[in-house]
Amino acid sequence: MRKGDAAFADVADFPEHSSCLNCHRQQFFARERPAPAICSNCHIAISPRDTERWLFPSLSDLTDPKLKRREFVSEFGVAFPHDKHIDVVGLNVPASPNRGLFVNALFRYRTGSGSDRVNPDGGPTLGTQEKKPAPPKSCPVCHETYQPQGQSSEEYVTKPPKNIGDNFWLKKGTFKTIPNSHTICFTCHNADSGLAPEPKDCHVCHKLAWPIQLQVDFDPKLPGVVGITDKMILARWGRRISAGAFRHEGGEHPDLNCLNCHNVATFNTIDPKTLKVPVRSCGGAEGCHITTTADEGGALNFENDQRKKDPNFVCTKCHVTFGKEAVPQDHPQAIPTPKPKVKPS
Repeated sequence: MRKGDAAFADVADFPEHSSCLNCHRQQFFARERPAPAICSNCHIAISPRDTERWLFPSLSDLTDPKLKRREFVSEFGVAFPHDKHIDVVGLNVPASPNRGLFVNALFRYRTGSGSDRVNPDGGPTLGTQEKKPAPPKSCPVCHETYQPQGQSSEEYVTKPPKNIGDNFWLKKGTFKTIPNSHTICFTCHNADSGLAPEPKDCHVCHKLAWPIQLQVDFDPKLPGVVGITDKMILARWGRRISAGAFRHEGGEHPDLNCLNCHNVATFNTIDPKTLKVPVRSCGGAEGCHITTTADEGGALNFENDQRKKDPNFVCTKCHVTFGKEAVPQDHPQAIPTPKPKVKPS
């Protein structure tokens, strides 16, 4: 399916009927015309005379116009343990033919200066000034900035109206990609490496996911107004739970890395509620968006104060549609309590 150096052993087509019959015998022999509905999961024309099938879902990274792609919402989700991968994706793995090789990544705190600087794990240190943890090198392996602005002077995906003001308009680099095929996974998990789970163990990653209804910060009419038709953007945008205006490319947040906001240790990709970003990641007691008082510049403080003064005030600093809703309890709780003033003795 993939040509040249891009080719590797992958699941490229639907299984034989015998694999399905064990569980779906009733659906296979249902008295439905012109054919049982289950046939349409794999076959384009559900007819015994036409065996043409849809492009297998795991080949979503292919762009061959001759292959027909089926648009559907899968009943399965991918269970990916972020906590087990955050520190190992950047490590060297044995190379195999026609397969990429990851490079070393540093995940250590650098403390002290000069000869006094020691890592907690006893390993070597680099540089002389950096005291913060090195940004994770593993996240960009799977998550790249989609349609970044880069050096372009145009920051919006589509041209905004002249009177845009402070109103929302989608900016470039707002979203990150997620893997849409086996390509990255099978770099490490393949028959040559012997690293479990192997490609044949589909059930380890693919889990039946029960639909969880979450309110998302997305107005389905807004993409039409902004002129967005890109399927990848619509998929990411439609599932963004909160902070709809946050732009991942950087912009005003160039020094933040993924772990500043995302607690990957608690991620359960089958449960979207665990993927929510806590409001305190927007600054907390030491940050720029949450301060003790609004006079100190906290955006959350300002928005909360405005809502108290005017119930019709719409919070648009971070949110696209949530700003009209009642203020969540965790927002005011995230604001630090002012320290009592010490009376002079």
